[in-house]
Amino acid sequence: MSGHSKWATIKHAKGAADAKRGQVFTKLIKEISIAARMGGGNPEGNPRLRTAVIKARGANMPKDNIDRAIKKGTGELEGVTYEELTYEAYAGGGVGLLIEVLTDNKNRAAADVRNILTRGGGELAKAGSVARLFKRQGIITLDGEKYTEDQVMEAALEGGAEDVSAEGGIIEVTSVPEDFEAVMESLSGKDFETLSAEISMVAETEITLDNDATAKALRMIDKLEENDDVQNVYHNMAMPEGFSPE
Repeated sequence: MSGHSKWATIKHAKGAADAKRGQVFTKLIKEISIAARMGGGNPEGNPRLRTAVIKARGANMPKDNIDRAIKKGTGELEGVTYEELTYEAYAGGGVGLLIEVLTDNKNRAAADVRNILTRGGGELAKAGSVARLFKRQGIITLDGEKYTEDQVMEAALEGGAEDVSAEGGIIEVTSVPEDFEAVMESLSGKDFETLSAEISMVAETEITLDNDATAKALRMIDKLEENDDVQNVYHNMAMPEGFSPE
């Protein structure tokens, strides 16, 4: 799950290592391929590809998978052509959603997104009405049982990180997008293994619903994330005090 309540971040980070790993890799491969198609296969001269590769490394994707995805994007290997779409929507209670899509069939993707929203009590929003609620931020997560906050903080701050915090067994490092790569390289250079690493859309302000409404919105967000065409779902929902996702 994308989003920036602490619980959402923890769920998203641990998701990279659970049974959904195959789906995570599929989405990363699509992102790498489209970045290579648009800007070339050399990460040094293609900032978007460089970021996608860092994100894949953060999820522990094998180098061979990354290389094949780049070659599919540049046409060296046969691959699929993807289109990018972003939907702005609201879940129940006025929770804002940004839904990023990479698809080889935009009509299918549009129908699927609308259907999931309708079934979950959500609706599409006017362009710009939700996007203004978010800012771009670099987010890197590490296993808090493997490293201490102080260990990570030293390396992260050397790379230019804004903040380091620990909660729920997860250490989270945040940065402005421009410093994301330097922070990641600083951590990698000191042999830290990451759970996830990405430039995310983070809500400027959050909405808190009651437990039932929160659970309903989370079910809809999960359905969106399970869709093969959906790359990311960002939201501005905070978890109520004492809420359990289970």
